[in-house]
Amino acid sequence: MHVLKTLLLTGTLFAATAHAQPHPIADAQGRTADGQYPMDYKAGPVEAQLKKVDQRLKRGAYKPDWAALKAYETPDWFRDAKFGIFIHWGPYSVPAFANEWYTRNMYAQGNSAFRHHVETWGPQNQFGYKDFIPMFTAEKFDANAWIDLFQRAGARYVIPVAEHCDGFAMYDSAMTEWKATTMGPKRDTTGELATAARAKGMHFGLSSHRAEHWWWFNDGRKYDSDVNDPKYAGLYGPAAPMRLNGDDAKGWPDGNHLENWFPPNKEFLDDWLARTTELVDKYRPEMVYLDWWSAAPAFEPNMRKFAAYYYSDGRAKGYAPTIAYKGEQFIEGSALFDIERGKLDALRLEPWQTDTSVSIKSWGYVDGDSYRTAKSLIGDLIDVVAKNGNLLLNVGPKADGTLPEEAKTVLLGMGVWLTVNGEAIYGSRPWTYFGEGPTVTVTGEKKETPNKVWTAQDIRFTTNKGKLYAMGFVRPADGKVFIRTLYKDTPYLNRAPTSIELVETGKAVAWRQTDKGLEIDLPPLDSDMPYVLRLSL
Repeated sequence: MHVLKTLLLTGTLFAATAHAQPHPIADAQGRTADGQYPMDYKAGPVEAQLKKVDQRLKRGAYKPDWAALKAYETPDWFRDAKFGIFIHWGPYSVPAFANEWYTRNMYAQGNSAFRHHVETWGPQNQFGYKDFIPMFTAEKFDANAWIDLFQRAGARYVIPVAEHCDGFAMYDSAMTEWKATTMGPKRDTTGELATAARAKGMHFGLSSHRAEHWWWFNDGRKYDSDVNDPKYAGLYGPAAPMRLNGDDAKGWPDGNHLENWFPPNKEFLDDWLARTTELVDKYRPEMVYLDWWSAAPAFEPNMRKFAAYYYSDGRAKGYAPTIAYKGEQFIEGSALFDIERGKLDALRLEPWQTDTSVSIKSWGYVDGDSYRTAKSLIGDLIDVVAKNGNLLLNVGPKADGTLPEEAKTVLLGMGVWLTVNGEAIYGSRPWTYFGEGPTVTVTGEKKETPNKVWTAQDIRFTTNKGKLYAMGFVRPADGKVFIRTLYKDTPYLNRAPTSIELVETGKAVAWRQTDKGLEIDLPPLDSDMPYVLRLSL
């Protein structure tokens, strides 16, 4: 969204919105008598936090304007790490049905989650989402065990979701009573993960999906459900309409036209800024990942304030922060671009990130999910890193705090490969040319092909400590590798190869450089995983 357009939209859409305390009773559309939407708004903590934000913005190293924010640089820790773990975990892991959007879809008449909920748990006016929270006990949660697994998988950073769209905070927030420290686990699971990760030398960040909560439960306004009970406005509110005309029946608006969505009021926007900066103050995350709806035009002023607050905090306290975004919240060069379940078809000069999941159907844990293979995810990692990106791989724990065995198997398989071949990944930088081969990677969000099939002709390159690495996705049946890009006198190399080694054996391989390409003979090996060649020049 261009800044001028954003300012015009935000100025016209909610210039008349009042900053008022919510009233306890809402009508069928969620509005109270004065036209407001009841929500979990704690004036004292919110206003105290916003005062702190204003003070930081006055004296901080970064100012809340786009020109100043372009001074941001992607931190080296991120560029070196390459591989991180994302965690979607919350009360939605109790029903464990379909996907983590169950929290919304269980109220959407006609949705399979709605039917499943009624048949399994009863009607929504008798058993609502709130009733899953006491069942979300996390009695087997062990932060140290999780971090140990993630390290064995080869991950260098971890990003749990601090608050999903459901409005249940998985951290110790002063802004709400609907949180893991007072309900469900009655533990600060986020704080425990932060402590465990940092004790093992892992980088730690957080993700916020709070923005979507403005409309998340609005389907429950359309009939008799517990969303309309004023006792639970703290969890379900605001539950506002999605569209400006109030007609949600037309489906989801185009994600590229978020100005057509009903804009959040000032109260919600203040609460969003307070909660998001609270995460910075409490946990000092090195990454804050913001979900997609925060790209809606109304968030633009607060987006600049948050970035300036967060970057200034890092400068003042000596850590290197980064913000991952996947919409149009930021201008080029002011934050880290992320692609959900998707990739790029070419090398990007600026660092970027893709986030996907070890599970195929859902980000959160659900019964009967399908899972990726370690080989396919290593292939993703190779392709992404060669194009100057990082892979953020999600896991969805069960309600009791354990991780699915299928996920653990995949993660450990990745770790075995990275233990041997990690020198081509960690700390690497992209080469002049990302790679070659016939397999096309489609650019864009949600366009990944799980367990993608590559060919023996597909090769990717990275550089590290003066070495050039050539990574092959598939070992050719005859052991003959041919790399067209590295032909004799290629302009991509200013020095000829002097030796080539297969990293997994540490032994030299036979090779010949001709006018048509580089020919390499691989030894027979009992493995179908990608291979890595180390070229000394």
